[in-house]
Amino acid sequence: MVEFKSHIIRIPNQVWYAAILVPGEIGSQVINKDNRRVVCTINNQLTFQCALMPGGEGNFFINTNKEIRKKLKLEIGDSVEVLLKPDNSEYGMPVCEELLSAWEIDEHGYILFKKLTLGKQRSLIHIVGKPKSSEIRIKKALVMLEYLKSVDGKLDFKELNEAFKQANKK
Repeated sequence: MVEFKSHIIRIPNQVWYAAILVPGEIGSQVINKDNRRVVCTINNQLTFQCALMPGGEGNFFINTNKEIRKKLKLEIGDSVEVLLKPDNSEYGMPVCEELLSAWEIDEHGYILFKKLTLGKQRSLIHIVGKPKSSEIRIKKALVMLEYLKSVDGKLDFKELNEAFKQANKK
């Protein structure tokens, strides 16, 4: 575990907008081999699982999306207190109960899910867990597993999105 002070910086690319700068010597203290997943606490107010992204020149950054910045009332240039510790959880993010239940019900779908890369697994966990409604999370979990079975685990996010749209029409 490591604590440090940093600030919110502007990331000049099309994927991310703002981030917390993590000096290389601090990032290297919490990286476990190839695993850059960490548990981050900002200003003793918000804790979330994320990855240390390479920022060039040996430094790292932590993406701070609009939701995080809004919750903490952060702007570019603001100072932050950061606590980092290695994330040793299986997926590097929380898994909603609805998805855990769907995996129990659909063993074949779960096997195909487990064959995906960790990044794709995390993306699917995020997609299923994002809706506020439990009913929608259940529906997304079941549609996702059915989709994986229909394509023998060959995930195409555009096709999966179409499967979600078709399921919503029913």
